[in-house]
Amino acid sequence: MAKAMSQHYKDSGGWYLLKVNTQTQSSTAASTPKAPILKEDRPNCTKCAKPIASSWLFDNFDYPCCDSCKHAEENKLITKTEALNKYILKRHDLDKREPPLKYIKRKNLHNSHWGNVKLYMELQVVKRALEVWGSFENMEKERQQRTNKKMLRRTKQFYRQVKGLRMNTRSSLCDGSSSAHIHEFGSEEYNEEEDNYTRRCLICSYEETFEKM
Repeated sequence: MAKAMSQHYKDSGGWYLLKVNTQTQSSTAASTPKAPILKEDRPNCTKCAKPIASSWLFDNFDYPCCDSCKHAEENKLITKTEALNKYILKRHDLDKREPPLKYIKRKNLHNSHWGNVKLYMELQVVKRALEVWGSFENMEKERQQRTNKKMLRRTKQFYRQVKGLRMNTRSSLCDGSSSAHIHEFGSEEYNEEEDNYTRRCLICSYEETFEKM
């Protein structure tokens, strides 16, 4: 059984994962590395303007930035959740709208038992957000409107829950029972703006909001 070099990654602080080579036993051949960019197809780096010899960002995101400049602040990667929340986008804006944005998958840095996370290049997410909203001003207006609507929904939900607790208490006092009923939820309602779901108890006015992966 031949020895092979396997690559592991560690967090560098900012969603960049540094390669760490460790020697492991393997019976399979090592994967073939990507061929270098041909000289005639070589673009110039957007940061230093020099012709690119090799580029991790170009290989993974079709973004012309050489390896020497790839760790610049403007080239950072963000998770899918961050992209959706920060730029008020929907999943199909990233993955379905043409052209779909490129991403890489990495182990979750916060909990190894959770699923892989998708990392997008923030510059490309910003460009997509401007395609969707037209301007940063429009995006901020939409953000404020959604914040106001969310606060109103939460206030209404709070009062419905209080009303439901009062009804449960009165019912328990009437029938001599000291325990609240088990909620029986109706159909789920999808909230497209916030990309989450709401369901209400059919017996009382309890309501809960949740997300689906």
